[in-house]
Amino acid sequence: MGMQIGRNLSLQPGVVLDESHAWLIDIGNDVTLAPRVVVLAHDASTKRALGYTRIGRVSIGDRVFVGGNALILPGVRIGSDSIIGAGSVVTSDVAPGQVCVGNPARAVASTSDYLKKRQEQLAHGPRFCREYTVGGEVTSAMKQDMLGRLADRFGFVE
Repeated sequence: MGMQIGRNLSLQPGVVLDESHAWLIDIGNDVTLAPRVVVLAHDASTKRALGYTRIGRVSIGDRVFVGGNALILPGVRIGSDSIIGAGSVVTSDVAPGQVCVGNPARAVASTSDYLKKRQEQLAHGPRFCREYTVGGEVTSAMKQDMLGRLADRFGFVE
């Protein structure tokens, strides 16, 4: 329907991409849209009163991660290398390399600072291989191991 989509788009379950104005949506390379993300290119709140629906282009840059249940509204541009937190409502542009969270979403850190912090946690926190996921056929014993090792902190899985 005219939507522009780059390479390696990961669409998780329940993602909604505005079918009624799909050609107004542009998604870059290496983008992940987590479960139940909604991307809208139209806003029908004006239809009854004005006789017109408000529309706007939506552009998502390269290497963007959008967390679960986030909502991206019409007219928004999300710069490359950005992270949108789960449950965020993106009402305005996001500069490249920013971590944005909340309703409305606002920048809270640079992506590089955020990743440095997580890299420090990775160095000290428990790590688990891919077998510790549903796709890796995790066993009951592995689940108990993970629960025990995550008793009071975060960890990381491949």
